[in-house]
Amino acid sequence: MRATVWHGKHDVRVDTVPDPRIEEPTDALVRITSTGLCGSDLHLYEVLAPFMTPGDILGHEPMGIVEEVGSEVDNLAPGDRVVVPFQIACGTCYMCREGLPTQCETTQVTEYGSGAELFGYTKLYGSVPGAQAEYLRVPQAQFGPIKVPDGPADDRFVYLSDVLPTAWQAVKYADVPEDGSVAVLGLGPIGDMCCRVARHLGAGKVIGIDHVPERLTRARRDGAQVFSLDEYQDQDELVKAVRDATDGRGPDAVIDAVGTEAHGSNVGKLVQQSAGLLPRAWAAKLMQTAGVDRLGALHLAIDMVRRGGTISVSGVYGGMTDPMPMLTLFDKQIQLRMGQANVRRWSDEILPLLTDEDPLGVDSFATHHVPLEQAPQAYDMFQKKADGAIKVLMIP
Repeated sequence: MRATVWHGKHDVRVDTVPDPRIEEPTDALVRITSTGLCGSDLHLYEVLAPFMTPGDILGHEPMGIVEEVGSEVDNLAPGDRVVVPFQIACGTCYMCREGLPTQCETTQVTEYGSGAELFGYTKLYGSVPGAQAEYLRVPQAQFGPIKVPDGPADDRFVYLSDVLPTAWQAVKYADVPEDGSVAVLGLGPIGDMCCRVARHLGAGKVIGIDHVPERLTRARRDGAQVFSLDEYQDQDELVKAVRDATDGRGPDAVIDAVGTEAHGSNVGKLVQQSAGLLPRAWAAKLMQTAGVDRLGALHLAIDMVRRGGTISVSGVYGGMTDPMPMLTLFDKQIQLRMGQANVRRWSDEILPLLTDEDPLGVDSFATHHVPLEQAPQAYDMFQKKADGAIKVLMIP
């Protein structure tokens, strides 16, 4: 089959690789019909390269048609149309029963002290072959895949794999009061969807912050009050403007939808780039013990949120020695919640919204649909934020 394969930093290629097959009785084999390119994939393209191995198959936002199931998968049959969550979980362990499939005790990568295995990610999460491919072997298929109706185009459902539950959890964790205010830092796919979900769940004021004109225009069109980073001389000026828009206190909640590659964090950027110059084994060890994130977005969230407010972090961080302003966090009595999205915890709440009315605007959410063979160009375009790229779907 054809698949998007990692070969090195800034080097992904579409190669011919062996077809996957059923290996365990709880496996399913899915023929992929649509698969997303995620901001988290860009971390593998750049920052997290030391944890990758040439030949790794990328991707974790798929949907498709079931081709074959193992003997212990009795909830799926060939021909079923399914969305596959990005994490792999059993559904029956303590963590899964607690609504935390990202911490599944059956698939935890204990070698690295990590949570549940993820498709198409680093060795820290199992190096499981990913979904930017023609076919995908799905472990723990008795729990993971979400059956969806035939008929509507893939765009209606594919975001259940990651974007929708990630944004939904981010807003839920933000705990925005009824008619309260929330600021979303970063208006990429997750931040954009956070704005939509926040409005749907009853936020009175939604503020979107970014520096990319196309993202700002899109969020404004969808009802958010937007602030461009480029219009302010420094962070203090931006924070004051947002406070002025929220009764002088700051928003009730701030969602950090940016993560480790925030702009404006030059020291963190230098450290990340320096690690990339080392041999991969050395760089991986360094990042596991002394990794530093570019914390611009998180520090902005801490500064911006009102006293007693909540910060919800959906952007991916990976540092081990990140300096945190604990005095400010404590003094402002800030609540802080974060983590990978627990897809199956939220999917039953979200699925009814994927109706003919399309209240979250998923039908028009993707800015680009490209053939799988154009994956290298899609990665380059998405990283450079070129051609208005906000969400890219690949079609095998």
